[in-house]
Amino acid sequence: MSINLTEKVRSLPLAPGVYLMKDSQGQVLYVGKAKNLKNRVQSYFRNSTNHSPKIKKLVKHLRDFDYILTDTEFEAFMLECQLIQNIKPLYNRMMKSPQSFIYISISLTGKHRKIDIAYNHIENDGKVYFGPFTSSNVERALRGLKECFKLKCSNPIGKNSACLNYSLGSCLGRCLGVPAEQQYNDILDRFIGFLKGTDMSILEEMNQMMLNASEAFDFESASAYRDHIQAVSSLLKKEKVIEFTEENHNIAAIERLTDLTIKLFLIKRTEILFSHSYAAAGNIEEKVKMNILAYFNKDEANAARDVSRHEIDAAHIIYRYLHSGSCSYLIIPENWLDHENHSTLDLALKNLLNNPQHFQPLI
Repeated sequence: MSINLTEKVRSLPLAPGVYLMKDSQGQVLYVGKAKNLKNRVQSYFRNSTNHSPKIKKLVKHLRDFDYILTDTEFEAFMLECQLIQNIKPLYNRMMKSPQSFIYISISLTGKHRKIDIAYNHIENDGKVYFGPFTSSNVERALRGLKECFKLKCSNPIGKNSACLNYSLGSCLGRCLGVPAEQQYNDILDRFIGFLKGTDMSILEEMNQMMLNASEAFDFESASAYRDHIQAVSSLLKKEKVIEFTEENHNIAAIERLTDLTIKLFLIKRTEILFSHSYAAAGNIEEKVKMNILAYFNKDEANAARDVSRHEIDAAHIIYRYLHSGSCSYLIIPENWLDHENHSTLDLALKNLLNNPQHFQPLI
């Protein structure tokens, strides 16, 4: 690291923000975020066996960096997400698999229905899709589901001929005919209900399998069931992120910066429409209300639509932020924007601003 770069790192503030790593031509190689900029950027230049080969290669080409300060870690996350989308730096692309967005697809009709992983959501193809998900947990969850419920038939279109997996105890017997096929379809329907949040019987049955194994002192199987349960449960949490985002809520969030300062965020879907810092003392309800009425325009089209791949990262950031307890927030119904309901909005804002530790849970 050159002397100038060393001094530049030393002079970094201990504050949240985004850093942009550059090569000798000034090209942005990588964009990252940090709760503490100085500590995070310094970590790149420490000799560490924990660095991946890609990080080591990045540091080798690094000749300069810029940074942008933010008031909160949440803003740093959102700004990083926006900059990566706009700039598309080489090393951000290298560190993220092009197939990192995964859907679960389940066929709804047909003789031999199927549950699978898909990388694209195809309209009107006779399947129901869930996602997009970002975690490799999806593959583990589906593997666990198939193992628990013996869905791994290697010859589902066979007639009265047992497949190899049936002899190994991992197939219901779809290869043998109708009764098992009906049982298989019932499991798929229950799994669809689980992902929609309307049927928890799949998870309840898996928990019972774990309990039975434990009571039989088969702790290896009980441990495997536990891992399967955790992976499958994670799907429901991620599906709630998608569902929450698609509801297009008007959200006012307040985070306390210091004893004397708070910051307001007005959020719609996956976008921060407005942010501003205010002195915590005094009556600020009217200022906040004016911005809410200005930025949450009731006349704008608000039709629900699927969360796109471009939105998924921001959707997770916003959901985690609201659910973390770092802020207080208020979901503002459309009818509160009507003039005759402003008194309801006034009361809600007063409660929000006067109770900075209040947390309104999402789930």
